[in-house]
Amino acid sequence: MPQHNLTRAEAQDRAGALSVHSYDVTLVLDGKGGSFRSVTTVSFSSTSGAGTFIDAICERVDRLVLNGEELEPERFVEDGRIVLPHLAEKNVLTVDGRFSYMNTGEGMHRFVDPVDDETYLYTQFEVPDARRVFAVFEQPDLKASFTFTVLAPSHWTVVSNSPTPQPDEAQQTAVALGIDSAGLSVWQFAPTPRISSYITAIIAGPYSSMHSSLTRADGAEVPLGVFCRASLADHLDADDLFALTRAGFAFFERLFGVPYPFEKYDQLFVPEFNAGAMENAGAVTFLENYVFRSRPTRAMVERRAVTILHELAHMWFGNLVTMRWWNDLWLNESFAEYMSTLAAAEATEFTDAWTTFATLEKSWAYRQDQLPSTHPIVAEIADLEDVEVNFDGITYAKGAAVLGALVAYVGREAFFAGVQKYFSEHAWSNSVLDDLLRPLEEVSGRDLRAWSRLWLEESGVNVIRALPSRDDHGALTALSLTQEPHIIPGQPVPSLRPHRVGVGFYRLGDDGRFVRLANVDTDLDGDSVDVPLPERASAAEVVVANDGDLTYAKVRLDEGSLALASKHLNGFDDSLTQLIVLSSIWDSVRDGELPAAHYVELLHRHLPAITHSSGLLVQLRQLATALDAYVPHPRRRDLRVRMADRLWALTGGADGIPAGSDQQLQLFQAFCRQASTEAHMDALESVLTGDETVPGLVVDTDLEWTIVTALAAGGRWTDARITQHLRTDDTAAGQRAAATAKASRPSSSAKTQAFLGLVDDRSLPNAMIGAIAQGYARGLEHVDGTLVPADAPLTDFSREYFDRVTGWWESRTLEIAQTLTLSLFPPASERTAKATEAWIESHPKAPKGLLRLMRENLDTTLRALRAQAVGMEG
Repeated sequence: MPQHNLTRAEAQDRAGALSVHSYDVTLVLDGKGGSFRSVTTVSFSSTSGAGTFIDAICERVDRLVLNGEELEPERFVEDGRIVLPHLAEKNVLTVDGRFSYMNTGEGMHRFVDPVDDETYLYTQFEVPDARRVFAVFEQPDLKASFTFTVLAPSHWTVVSNSPTPQPDEAQQTAVALGIDSAGLSVWQFAPTPRISSYITAIIAGPYSSMHSSLTRADGAEVPLGVFCRASLADHLDADDLFALTRAGFAFFERLFGVPYPFEKYDQLFVPEFNAGAMENAGAVTFLENYVFRSRPTRAMVERRAVTILHELAHMWFGNLVTMRWWNDLWLNESFAEYMSTLAAAEATEFTDAWTTFATLEKSWAYRQDQLPSTHPIVAEIADLEDVEVNFDGITYAKGAAVLGALVAYVGREAFFAGVQKYFSEHAWSNSVLDDLLRPLEEVSGRDLRAWSRLWLEESGVNVIRALPSRDDHGALTALSLTQEPHIIPGQPVPSLRPHRVGVGFYRLGDDGRFVRLANVDTDLDGDSVDVPLPERASAAEVVVANDGDLTYAKVRLDEGSLALASKHLNGFDDSLTQLIVLSSIWDSVRDGELPAAHYVELLHRHLPAITHSSGLLVQLRQLATALDAYVPHPRRRDLRVRMADRLWALTGGADGIPAGSDQQLQLFQAFCRQASTEAHMDALESVLTGDETVPGLVVDTDLEWTIVTALAAGGRWTDARITQHLRTDDTAAGQRAAATAKASRPSSSAKTQAFLGLVDDRSLPNAMIGAIAQGYARGLEHVDGTLVPADAPLTDFSREYFDRVTGWWESRTLEIAQTLTLSLFPPASERTAKATEAWIESHPKAPKGLLRLMRENLDTTLRALRAQAVGMEG
């Protein structure tokens, strides 16, 4: 299977038997053909006479030498592994072979820029893909020093974890390898410190770069670099990136008490990247979308800043100290997520980063924590199949939220004193949960075992309700908070956890604005607590539990508070309180307690009042989910048309939307997503051609593609017109946008072509697969709930999906298999639910990752059907 599993038991056995000292890796990277030469010499100690294996996913092994003895590759090379028999106490192994270039964003990814026909390479190794580039003991606790030697075209730039050396003539190295050195140079990198294999990296190609430096806490100068493809260089805002980096360095070094642990810090924006970024030691790779070639939303700019700080935090959490095994992945990701938000709020212009965290990151966590696949933050990871689908909202966002609660529990000063002790004790080694809890207990004097058991080692979320009592005149006389477990069938019932809860008391003024009369922080430890009422609180008309977002829980407003807050949502001056109210309402919709149309109508009235950029982004995404899946079909078209009309009016300045504002841009993007009538299409055509000018709205390259996709999804544009428009932007991004637009067309031929391309065309790279899948899903479902019919040779899109999904996990890499499984899943219907249930029942031995995603797909479908049923009742 392409994923090539490794169990925790195997990893523990190997770690107990081996101590790895160093790797010397030579790569010949000319970017041509289907594979490249990789020669690895690894030095390691072992129990004399023992046997083990080294990981290598390769095209072939040409030479295998263990302790001076030539081994026959055909005898010892297995699928994804090389068997190593009869080891000595001290061992030297050389593996010389051919490894494949990838187009999936895993291993050694190769991209050819259509603008200048130049080749760009980069590696992506997390979780287990260094073995796609060189032979390696692929597990985080077998740290070693890595020395990379790279032969590549002389006009390229090559970057790795160590500082980039001056390239030398390649002739001597080429002769030793028995290859022609014409056109090649050699980059000989210095050995790295002892690090895990998954954070090593090679980035090679004619990258454009800008450079600077900073002085770290111990006085040493740290070179800084930012890199991107040459055709994007004009859009690279290096000064902003360097400023963010300097702010992060100063902030983290002060709190962690440890200077930045590596010699240099490069940040590279690379093409067709699967994730937001990857924390390779000293050579961080980023999603290329963070090089803004068109106007970004404020939310996107903030997301980039937090991502930059997240990866920088990893240099300590993850790279200096690394989890021993993937069950403690949270030691990397939760900490980086928490620290990046803290740094953004306290060291950058994004002072409201915690509001973004509350509405964006925590909504991700709450969704994930209510799926049948929910798991503890410290998850049980039996093998790589478990961890590969665990980079989720629990590991990142819930873990970060819980860390925030821990900081409050032990005190900020004590928390960071414990963190400094943790780094001091475990630098350049590996750690487990207890290694962190112990110093935190020592410096704070608190017993954290019970806290850890409830928050880190149990899954699930609790529901907190505010229950006010009022007299005959409506005055608030008492208030209690209750909590109950949110129960998921088949999952353990969550324990009731201790919460520090903020409670806000509000009264509506004559001017239509809410006045906060009082705010109380109280401890809820058990099933209920009586909240002491401040003197002014008796006049409160709205009570908001978890005001200030101090804890991690689902929140429900009482009936009176919900009604008044919903009617006057534009009356909240504090965006965090406003968004907490909206989050509670949306969660009620998802749970089938409120009809989705109620939420749509709420946004219809109050979108102008939502000015926080990330908060608006979240609401508009949820609006799309409501209109695409939660509103019952008989009401869907009318609500979509009405909402699109409203969005178009707001784009034009209705209700005081400022021309040129971030709010205007997001509302117009949402209009493009909801546009469906001929009048909507006419408006979009006019904006695209310039026949109609919307004050403040600049139609740049990316916004043009947003409009084109909307016109294609509306049946207005043909493939020929899309191809013609591509001539104005024949870049990689333009080609992906054109593919999305073509797949968005609501015709049998367009959907069939997209489906066949996705499942059959192995030449499509990961980013193009994602672009086509995005378009395929748009408009696949008719207004009445039926699917667009498939053309020959397909029979029916739903049937084809369930017939083929298992094969994707047998024949494609993890990233592609996941994308196809999620993106091609049919829209919610009773038929889809029954087909998914039947598939799960008939495939008990399917790969664990596939079973997890299918159970999540089923849960998403059933949730949508419940929401639709409530909508029909309402």
